Amino acid sequence: MRVTSFLLFLSLFSLSSSTSRADDEKAGPKDNIPPEGFIALFNGKDLTGWQGHTDLKERATLGAKRLKEVQDMRNGLMAETWTVKEGVINHKPKIDKTGKKIGCSLQTVRDYGNFEMYVDWKIEKAGDSGIYVRGTPQIQIWDSDNLDESLKADWGTGSGGLWNNNLKTGVDPKSIGKTPLVKADKPVGEWNTFHIRMVGNKVTVYLNGKLVVDDKALDPYFDRTKPLPATGPIELQYHGDKLWFKNIYLKELK
Repeated sequence: MRVTSFLLFLSLFSLSSSTSRADDEKAGPKDNIPPEGFIALFNGKDLTGWQGHTDLKERATLGAKRLKEVQDMRNGLMAETWTVKEGVINHKPKIDKTGKKIGCSLQTVRDYGNFEMYVDWKIEKAGDSGIYVRGTPQIQIWDSDNLDESLKADWGTGSGGLWNNNLKTGVDPKSIGKTPLVKADKPVGEWNTFHIRMVGNKVTVYLNGKLVVDDKALDPYFDRTKPLPATGPIELQYHGDKLWFKNIYLKELK
């Protein structure tokens, strides 16, 4: 009897430990307290350390005076459309007189090279967004269940893929990370967690604890004739929809 009880104890302990690890993997760190070795890119209170986006091409081609003018304009638009409420970054697009949605993406003021990060995100029905890394698109976020029927068969595979990777004829999109290995999204309106690792031009993505991109090269979207930039900002993409982000943690890697 004592042996049976001991074995039962070991079994329950093992199950509890594995469940705890799985929950940690799925949920990521919480409560705006970064795990050891990470920093919080979002402080849970305001948008300190963030700005309205300027893309890599603008940075390279605009002179300093014009770039500052553009940055100031985007920061003004950011202030109108991105807010912080109860520890969560909220995005709501501005609507002009014609009914057109106006907004801008949100990016870190600092640039980053190799890194590991967590970010929690949530979208509305038919929502679309993404995470730009080194200023380059993108780790896809979308409600792929609500794509047009003409697109759903090929692309209704969930979030986490490197959507802007160039797909050549006859190539499986999963093999280049364009689409995720598995569909791991939670139902629309629930929180999801990305765990992202980027070293060199290679990106690995876990969504809710499931591997969706395994060490795939990210295409240099803005100029495919050149290597991927060595550094660049982290960006939360504006795509005309309501968005929510929180618990954004990053650790720089060598």
